Amino acid sequence: VAALERQIFDFLGYQWAPILANFLHIMAVILGIFGTVQYRSRYLILYAAWLVLWVGWNAFIICFYLEVGQLSQDRDFIMTFNTSLHRSWWMENGPGCLVTPVLNSRLALEDHHVISVTGCLLDYPYIEALSSALQIFLALFGFVFACYVSKVFLEEEDSFDFIGGFDSYGYQAPQKTSHLQLQPLYTSG
Repeated sequence: VAALERQIFDFLGYQWAPILANFLHIMAVILGIFGTVQYRSRYLILYAAWLVLWVGWNAFIICFYLEVGQLSQDRDFIMTFNTSLHRSWWMENGPGCLVTPVLNSRLALEDHHVISVTGCLLDYPYIEALSSALQIFLALFGFVFACYVSKVFLEEEDSFDFIGGFDSYGYQAPQKTSHLQLQPLYTSG
């Protein structure tokens, strides 16, 4: 549900890199659920491996929006694959934000407008960082769950005992108690 919510808001902001990452995450979650329901430990292991990448992606998102290191939202259009100037949907639609257009601005390109956003209760970089932090928390929980359940599934596969086989005490099939001996029958023909 949290991934779907994030996907919707990234679609509203035309942020193509997060849309692609969220789509892959939703597919991995479906694969993890399928692996759990169908008792497939390999799917769960694949899901756990994806979650490691997902945590890394969300850590990057946090660093991007909080402008850690050389990352800058003003010059880096990583989230839109450098195809547009769109930003986070939360920039204009955050809680308490008041958007006013700036008319006749020299900064505006031919099909874009410049806006001024004021009065936000929580600025959009913090909303995006909190959303990514929630995703990291859920991914860590999912990773532990996937590792545990796949371990249980693998142990169940190892402990399965065929009737009359693989027993440690050396199971022997019962001997015939009949006194009759079977002899081959030859017919002339």
